[in-house]
Amino acid sequence: MDSDLAESVSALKQALEKAGQAPRLGNASPALLERLKERLRLPRRYRSFLSACDPHGVEVATPVERVCLLAADDLEREQSGFALRDSGELISAPSESGWRPEWIIIGHSGLLGDPYFLDVSKADAEGDCPVYTAMSGTEAWQPKLCASTFAMFVRILAINLEVAQGFDIDDYDMDNERVFREAVAPRIREYDPAAVKAGHWS
Repeated sequence: MDSDLAESVSALKQALEKAGQAPRLGNASPALLERLKERLRLPRRYRSFLSACDPHGVEVATPVERVCLLAADDLEREQSGFALRDSGELISAPSESGWRPEWIIIGHSGLLGDPYFLDVSKADAEGDCPVYTAMSGTEAWQPKLCASTFAMFVRILAINLEVAQGFDIDDYDMDNERVFREAVAPRIREYDPAAVKAGHWS
């Protein structure tokens, strides 16, 4: 795991500890990671994350969202009907609703069921790519940037958890949500201004 990802993972682990959560962070097997690389074109940095920190039961809960990360064992199944056809083949073109074969789901909203996904067509020199979300239940998928890279996404989840410690995470009152967003946005902006500008977290 490179230093940028390692720092983000360390921040997330510390935030989970402070939140009193003890998810199982395992190690995905090399054979599984190789299969996922071939089947889903997973980028290097995300594979490195799964190798060192495969998330089982990781949920980042705040007054506005509950981000549930997928374990490596669940990734392929979760793409069925999205990047993969029910037969298991990779889709070759965008679906009628606009879902693209290069969008790989890595998590879900525990509140609304909206997917969080990598766009593997935008892999950079570090072997990383941006993370998006999109509202489910609509006629067309409209992606919204969540983080400029996956490593930054992990850091942003840690920031959300840290800020949420001062809030009642079960209070979904509009005022509570507004105050939380106002508190978390400047923290995220320090690391990823583009993610704040996109508006998902702010």
